[in-house]
Amino acid sequence: MSNTHINAGGAAALATREYHLAHEPHPENGTSLGFWLYLMSDCLIFAALFATYGVLGRNYAAGPTGKELFDLGLVALNTAFLLMSSITFGFAMLQKQKKNVNGTLLWLAITGLLGAAFLAVELYEFHHLIHEGAGPTRSAFLSSFFTLVSTHGLHVTFGLIWLITLMIQISKHGLIEANVRRINCLSMFWHFLDVVWIGVFTFVYLMGVL
Repeated sequence: MSNTHINAGGAAALATREYHLAHEPHPENGTSLGFWLYLMSDCLIFAALFATYGVLGRNYAAGPTGKELFDLGLVALNTAFLLMSSITFGFAMLQKQKKNVNGTLLWLAITGLLGAAFLAVELYEFHHLIHEGAGPTRSAFLSSFFTLVSTHGLHVTFGLIWLITLMIQISKHGLIEANVRRINCLSMFWHFLDVVWIGVFTFVYLMGVL
């Protein structure tokens, strides 16, 4: 086959691809629906972890209890960091609605800093508990506690990576349709993590101390 035919075939394929990109846009609300389905599957994961903690949360194996281990002041501070990050994300969404790129990036950066502060406090708590001999292998209570809380922390970590990546995309390309779609999905994810953490704070920490 001659080079002319190969080049012609490649050009035709490129033209077809460009036609599809131009005339077959992203389905409206398709990403949102898919992301809601993902969040529902994530709900099932956390529901299973909460149920596991509910069953094992009183099995101390003659070890320390939540009342002896948990520092509600520290946990309240950590909760404030995450809840404030939800508020600042809301401000970012308002700036997004105004098509203000710099304002959106500013509030996303503040949200990222608060999320990082939340993770730092959580890691400090884990280090302190392990240093006190209350690691995840000490009892069923601590195994279920570390599993539940660290799974949430892992989600926050993924959220921060996503947030940083999105900020880079917005700084390069602005608030184009794709980036608007992504920030909407990240907003749902971030608020979902806040709701889960309120459950952790109430069911694990608060009830554990009381």
